[in-house]
Amino acid sequence: MKNKVITSKNVHLFYGSFEALTGIDLDFNEHEITAMIGPSGCGKSTYLRLLNRMNDLIPNVKIQGDIRLEGEDIYAANMDVVSLRKRVGMVFQQPNPFPFSIYDNVVYGLRLAGVKDRGTLDAAVETSLKQAAIWDEVKDKLHTSALALSGGQQQRVCIARVLAVQPEVILLDEPTSALDPISSTQIENMLLDLRDRYTIILVTHNMHQASRISDKTAFFLQGRLVEFDDTKKMFLTPREKETEDYLNGRFG
Repeated sequence: MKNKVITSKNVHLFYGSFEALTGIDLDFNEHEITAMIGPSGCGKSTYLRLLNRMNDLIPNVKIQGDIRLEGEDIYAANMDVVSLRKRVGMVFQQPNPFPFSIYDNVVYGLRLAGVKDRGTLDAAVETSLKQAAIWDEVKDKLHTSALALSGGQQQRVCIARVLAVQPEVILLDEPTSALDPISSTQIENMLLDLRDRYTIILVTHNMHQASRISDKTAFFLQGRLVEFDDTKKMFLTPREKETEDYLNGRFG
């Protein structure tokens, strides 16, 4: 049995009086990739942002339910949100490198945490860029601007920036939707390599991507979790009619 890294029970989220998530029960195991699928506006990205409290930044949001990381209530009053976001890293849809060098992008979180030793920083840069499958492309230009890289390279540097602080969980919100097919494949292959070390949770609109790389899939619709199962099982024999209709392109 794999350990559950994140558990969520009866999670509701309101924007003002609008209920965007209705009673979500969903758990995530170590060393697995979970894909969250569903049409635009179904709540999957909203749910993803709950897992490292990104929704705290939105006014008039009310959250109910229980979400735990390794048994700790992440919405407890004494939870250090900075520490939580180090443990649960986030990669966004659009590559968002800082306007610094590649090196300074990767060590940003470590420097925030007070790491100053040059040897430690150098080692973290090399390890993280290798894990993000971009070391060979950038090792000779670490001190040039990350903004000079292609979109796919920028996204992998952003992933390296998350990996440098050694998170337990990596959240990815449609990380390849702005990229070309070759860059997308490089990131998919990288995520498959990273699965042995991390719990990975991926929001994607790409059904082929979900079927290729995820171990489990969660299908959201209108703020509900309709179905959650092993990916192969869900794609071949979905339990719910709504899931079958979505996977067959009848809506969404």
